[in-house]
Amino acid sequence: MTSIEENKLPVVLSIKGEQYFDGVDPDGTELMTEGTLEVTPEGLILAYEESRLTGMEGTVTTFTLSGPRVTLTRTGRVNSQMIFEEGRQHTSLYETPFGELSVDIRTSVLRHNLTERGGVMEIRYSIAVEHTVTGRNCFKIRVRRKS
Repeated sequence: MTSIEENKLPVVLSIKGEQYFDGVDPDGTELMTEGTLEVTPEGLILAYEESRLTGMEGTVTTFTLSGPRVTLTRTGRVNSQMIFEEGRQHTSLYETPFGELSVDIRTSVLRHNLTERGGVMEIRYSIAVEHTVTGRNCFKIRVRRKS
């Protein structure tokens, strides 16, 4: 085992997501999965593999927590990067099989109490695709050390 692998702690994640669209009842999903939590000098890195349930099988999702900013990166079958920073908007490219889309993410709430022991992270944001608001999203991730 390398020293890098030793820094990755096995964790269990409970991921609850909701999407809100105007005039439509919220669409909610909940997923339990295993992943890793890594403590770095810059912050924390939370990673897990997507499953068939999310429609992104073959994709690794990584949350990098550094100061007031959280960066969500997906690599594999789906490739994207979203930056969340409370009260700020960030624009990124979202790769699809049909081409790239410009995505604006405006974060209204970003809270977490994550440590190497686990914790909770909540992010609420609105998303605009090609500068047209398509909805609001919220996800809450509970992290606990795998025993």
